[in-house]
Amino acid sequence: MTEPAAARAGRGPADERGLRRDEPLSRHTSMRVGGPADLFFEVETADDLARRVRFARRRGLPLFVIGGGTNLVVSDRGVRGVVLKLGRSFAATRWSEVPGAVRIEAGGAANLKKLVLETIGRGLGGLEFAEGIPGTVGGGILMNAGAFGGEISGATVGIEGVDRDGELVRIPRADLAFSYRKLALPAGFVVTAVIFEVSPGDPVAIAARAADARSKRGKHQPVGFPNAGSIWKNPSGDFAGRLIQLVGLRGLRVGNAQVAPGHGNFILNLGGARAAEVRELMERIRDAVWRRRGVWLQPEVKLVGDWGRGSFTGARPVV
Repeated sequence: MTEPAAARAGRGPADERGLRRDEPLSRHTSMRVGGPADLFFEVETADDLARRVRFARRRGLPLFVIGGGTNLVVSDRGVRGVVLKLGRSFAATRWSEVPGAVRIEAGGAANLKKLVLETIGRGLGGLEFAEGIPGTVGGGILMNAGAFGGEISGATVGIEGVDRDGELVRIPRADLAFSYRKLALPAGFVVTAVIFEVSPGDPVAIAARAADARSKRGKHQPVGFPNAGSIWKNPSGDFAGRLIQLVGLRGLRVGNAQVAPGHGNFILNLGGARAAEVRELMERIRDAVWRRRGVWLQPEVKLVGDWGRGSFTGARPVV
């Protein structure tokens, strides 16, 4: 098999440290699908991250950063260029008191669920809506994770990261462009930490709101099979899962990928599913909802890698 050009470009003693070639990305995503990364680095310091960013840019290689992998569908062909993953040192959190609030500096690889549970346990309000949302803090901020009327942007006061030139940068809240399930950042920017501020409140009320969110999530979200979380953004004034149910696609299966029988906004890997099967299900869902309900669903998951054909996120058909 011919070695990818990106892999050949990565050779050199200084560049080899921590390098894995042809790393299966199915090991790093919650859906458990996806082919190999040409070059894969797990970085442990901001300086090492900056060095890898500069390495990719000098060689003209595409760069992709993977977090907890909960919002991704990676192509069976894998990802060309360099894939970076933040290591355990980026999972640390630091807590401090500021006037009227508590500030949390959370590394991009910190587990979002654990962070939320700790704020609830300390009687701090502002993130309890996110109880049970999987993934990392870095992934959560990039998609402006939210549920039940709350969004992570509401508690965010800034982020830290590395820009495309490999420079360490802090961006304050006023300069962050949040929208529904999205944070717009400069091209090539890698989030290394998120700064939150949460407020002391009534511990009983905070715990009750968290329990309500957990109950709602538990009633509908599937367990037992790998999945990528919500597949579609909710259209204005409606719910993607409801629309998929209305067109009768819950339980629809392509190979070993299946629309969850209990909630149409999830696709399950029943075991050995391929990314192509997940994508085909997504295409069938979007086409059916468009034809029968007149709503063009937008993906919440990101389809990344070499798909060998056109982008999935095309424009709505003209009628």
